[in-house]
Amino acid sequence: MKKKYADRLNKTIKGRKLMNIKIISVGKLKEKYLVQGIAEYTKRLSKYCKMSLIEVPDEKAPEKLSEAEMIQVKAKEGERILAKIKESEYVFALAINGKNPSSEDFAKTLDTLQTSGNSQFVFVIGGSLGLSDDVLKRSNAQISFGKMTYPHQLMRLILVEQIYRAMRINAGEPYHK
Repeated sequence: MKKKYADRLNKTIKGRKLMNIKIISVGKLKEKYLVQGIAEYTKRLSKYCKMSLIEVPDEKAPEKLSEAEMIQVKAKEGERILAKIKESEYVFALAINGKNPSSEDFAKTLDTLQTSGNSQFVFVIGGSLGLSDDVLKRSNAQISFGKMTYPHQLMRLILVEQIYRAMRINAGEPYHK
C-alpha cells in the first residue's frame, strides 16, 4: 500500500478513525448514468470515508413466482449478501418498513455510532423482491427512504448521495436543504 494512501486511511475526523462504508447490492449495475453518478459521489466521499461497492449476483427467476418461490429467491440472494458481511460490521438494511429518518437524523445516527466506536458500516440493498428474513435479522438497523418503491439500481445512487450529505452535515459543511 502506498504511504500517502495509507496515511489518508489512518487519518481521523474529529479525532475518530476514518469510517469504512460498504454497500452490498443485488444485481449488476448497467446503466451508464447511474454508474457515473455513483462514481462521482464515491470520489467526493473519499475525503470522509473509505467506500466500497459490492455487487452480488441476482437469482434468475421467472416473472410470476409463488410466495414459496419468492422466499427461495430472496434466501439465495441473502446467502450471497451474508457471505460479504463481517461479524464486527454494523449493518443497515434498506427496507420499506424500516425507519424513515431525515437527512439530519441519518447524519446524527452515523455520528453517534462512530462516537461509540463503530467505524465499519454496511448498507444492504436487496434485489427486486427485497431482502431475506436472514439478512433483516442480521441487520442492526433497518432504514427506509419512504413508502415509495424505487428501482434497486437507482437506490444505490440515492443511498450514496445521502451518505455524502450525512458526512457534510457531520463535518459542519454546507449542504443543500
